[in-house]
Amino acid sequence: MVRAAVLPAVGAPLEITDIALPEPGPGQVRIRLAAAGVCHSDLSLTNGTMRVPVPAVLGHEGAGTVVSVGEGVTHVAPGDGAVLNWAPSCGQCHHCLLGEVWLCASALSGVGAVHARTADGTPLHPGLNVAAFAEETVVAANCVLPAPDGIPLTDAALLGCAVLTGYGAVHHSARVREGETVVVFGIGGVGLAVLQSARIAGASTVVAVDVSPEKEELARAAGATDYLVASATTAKDVRRLTGGHGADVAVECVGRADTIRTAWESTRRGGRTTVVGIGGKDQQVTFNALELFHWGRTLSGCVYGNCDPARDLPVIAEHVRAGRFDLGALVTERIALDGIPAAFDTMVAGRGGRALIVF
Repeated sequence: MVRAAVLPAVGAPLEITDIALPEPGPGQVRIRLAAAGVCHSDLSLTNGTMRVPVPAVLGHEGAGTVVSVGEGVTHVAPGDGAVLNWAPSCGQCHHCLLGEVWLCASALSGVGAVHARTADGTPLHPGLNVAAFAEETVVAANCVLPAPDGIPLTDAALLGCAVLTGYGAVHHSARVREGETVVVFGIGGVGLAVLQSARIAGASTVVAVDVSPEKEELARAAGATDYLVASATTAKDVRRLTGGHGADVAVECVGRADTIRTAWESTRRGGRTTVVGIGGKDQQVTFNALELFHWGRTLSGCVYGNCDPARDLPVIAEHVRAGRFDLGALVTERIALDGIPAAFDTMVAGRGGRALIVF
């Protein structure tokens, strides 16, 4: 039995309880978690914005130590450090064969499996494949990436979602070039990773936008050259800070229709807007045909930072070891497992960066 955070039903409060976790079968790995990040996607699972089978053990951003492996697993062994990959690619579907592994048709095929059971025998599913909100988890072998050398596992947990997403949004989706101007909407864990990644890409002006004035210090420490509290004049303010043209690139990390629209309006003619935030179906964004023609802007979605974790994790790790990327700067609160509900409340209130569960 291990302690875990269980979502009994959509809209229900999380339950911190003991679950019965099986030993790994063929092609599976058992991991003892060192840390797990509390991501907005976990909140989206609780409120139904994203839907997976329930009851479920949540948590998809984590790292830990391999406890045991099932038959056929050779790329990790007991005692190895590991980073969890919540969206593994199959390597065989249409998108994988195109090299777009972040769009793999089978990435979430494991969410319907029975992951564990409650004390009374109720079957539990792994929320986003890896069930990281638990002291230990059992995952498919392709959900396990060897942890990079020289990075503490508590920090490496952030690599599995926030950092891959933020780094990829800048380098793969928006493709920020040296000297370009960037505006980032939403300064949570992912937004802070975007800011650091924009600085690494050599952006000349990096504008951070958030509803909370208290996040300015966090944003500037991550690489923002300017900070704006979101308002009705945000797009105009961004143009003022970018030579009157608007930013070359806008990255939206909120997932709200009005923020997406403002991000698009904040870019220059011919600029690029990348939407990272996950919004609900009720969030409708509208454009008229003439403005689409006139402005010539590009609006694109971004899944998992358009990353291939196996390719990108070593690159990011080198940035971390070289001191160019500060993983600790994303974390504003370290909590225990029973602190997740309060971390959700903090997220809803728009406060802080990443909350990190340390086991």
